[in-house]
Amino acid sequence: MNILTIPVRNLRRKLLRTSLLLLIFTIGILSMVTINNVSQSVGESLERKLNQFGANIIIYPSTKTLNVNYGGFDVGSLSYNINYLNGSEVVSSIKTIEFNKNISAVAPKLVSLENYMEQPIVVVGVDWTEELKIKNHWIIEGEIPSEPADILSGSEVAEYHGFSIGDMVRFGSTDYRVTGILHKTGSDDDGVIFMALVQLQGLSGKSGLVNFVEVAALCSGCPIEDIVAQISDKLPHTDIKALQSIVMQRMSAVGFVKRLAGAVSLVILLTASFMIALFMFTSVNERKREIGVLRSLGFSRFTVFNIFCFEALVIGIISGVLGYIVGFFVSYKVLDLIQFGEVTHITFEFAQFFLTFFIVTALSVLASLIPAWKASKVDPSEALIML
Repeated sequence: MNILTIPVRNLRRKLLRTSLLLLIFTIGILSMVTINNVSQSVGESLERKLNQFGANIIIYPSTKTLNVNYGGFDVGSLSYNINYLNGSEVVSSIKTIEFNKNISAVAPKLVSLENYMEQPIVVVGVDWTEELKIKNHWIIEGEIPSEPADILSGSEVAEYHGFSIGDMVRFGSTDYRVTGILHKTGSDDDGVIFMALVQLQGLSGKSGLVNFVEVAALCSGCPIEDIVAQISDKLPHTDIKALQSIVMQRMSAVGFVKRLAGAVSLVILLTASFMIALFMFTSVNERKREIGVLRSLGFSRFTVFNIFCFEALVIGIISGVLGYIVGFFVSYKVLDLIQFGEVTHITFEFAQFFLTFFIVTALSVLASLIPAWKASKVDPSEALIML
């Protein structure tokens, strides 16, 4: 009979109560692990979807401007040495930065003023694959352009010129077919026509060139400033604008989900810890005679204190291991139920497992400190009186 065997025997002796406590504590840890895994996966998925509603970094060529005022009359800004970007070089450079995994879309654009029936129309050349990642909110009547000579019309320009799906629009010496018309977006997209980037580069005589590049960056893993700095190092002769307000709004939505999950997990964990403390208090009250006998046999107060702490430690170890492992697999089921299983993936991280294990066992011992201290204060003479 020693400090190790006494706690184990006591837990086995009160098997029903011990099993019930283990079940409650394990369910608490299971719930905490499941909520954290699900919130992390949902938060990452939410961030990816939010980033599909527009870019948060825009890259321009360096341009010299001069603000002109004369006689109190504001003439405006005059641009000198208007430059273009080499589209392929910019895209390849962005994909080589250290945080390239945080880049979800790189959408180069060329803007050109073309004539249609002696009237000017703004035409924007885009890479359809990348553009649709950023403009996932578009609602299109008709079809997305799939051929080089297909175009997509904004709602306002279609209404002004009377474009319908299937109409042919001539720019230069080439006829283009309207395959789709955008529903109103309330943005600049309503007043322009979109066509394939390569097609517009050939039409305007600007092969390989673009006016600017929009970048959608996932910012949960690093600050937006770091991504901008790395792009600046790769593209020193450009002006880079980070839309901080958009980033902060997106990160606020993601952060709310994670903070809510953290708060719920904390409540669950504290409730489970109080259950352990209650169990230990009950155990101390029921075992006063046993404690008195141990004290009369020469067990010190410190030894008695350690016995009760070790009981709580055993409960914490078993519950921590079972709760984390079962919670890991339950997370998959929960994600499937909320239809996130196909778009998210949870990996077993040993660092997170050991951190959870350490926190759970530490809380178990902390919850038992007051009951264990009370047990160590039992007078050996109480055992003789009760006997």
